[in-house]
Amino acid sequence: MDKVTIVKYSYASEKFEILVKPDPAFDYKLGKISEISKILVSDEIYTDSGKGTRASNELLVKVFKTEDTTKIAEIMMQKGELNLNTEQRKKMTTDKRKQIITFIAKTYVDPKTHLPHPPLRIEQAMIDGRVSVDPFKNPDEQIKDIVEKLRPIIPLKTENIVLEISVPAQYVAQSYTVLKSTGSLKKEDWQPNGSLKAILEIPAAARPNVIDRLGAITKGTANVEVQK
Repeated sequence: MDKVTIVKYSYASEKFEILVKPDPAFDYKLGKISEISKILVSDEIYTDSGKGTRASNELLVKVFKTEDTTKIAEIMMQKGELNLNTEQRKKMTTDKRKQIITFIAKTYVDPKTHLPHPPLRIEQAMIDGRVSVDPFKNPDEQIKDIVEKLRPIIPLKTENIVLEISVPAQYVAQSYTVLKSTGSLKKEDWQPNGSLKAILEIPAAARPNVIDRLGAITKGTANVEVQK
């Protein structure tokens, strides 16, 4: 296998690339490695690595709000696309599929029996419905769409809760993506200072994950309360 592979990241019309070591980069994606320095071939940020074209500092600051190549590489590994070989992509997809099946089995029930569907039944429904899994997206970003695709095949019902959420202005962009992908936004109240107050309906079992993700994005400054 090649000793170097590319991670690609796009923002608006801008494209960026970094060169990484394939196996360590794959382990980083799986959470087995936490130090970005162990996976980088170099600390250069390219707009086209094939041509050796480096991104200017001005462009990096414009897009990433920093010139720190380590921080930029972390963002690119988190949000960008790692060029996986067939074996790696298969393993990553299989692991993500298992996580999704486990979540559905723990969160949803058959509305007739009020009992959870066995994981094997959910897995078979995904096969019958030809439901694909994105290896690069978090499971909770895919659950909503996957459940909708499964409903014509197996009946699924969940207990929902409604959250009142406040997000400071500087974290709204990233947080809004999480809110849209994890539940149903019932209300958006944009404040004059750029902050957001929202009402979000989600499966009850998804609450800890939503809180954890918002906490990580906002460095603990988001406020999340269950609406009574």
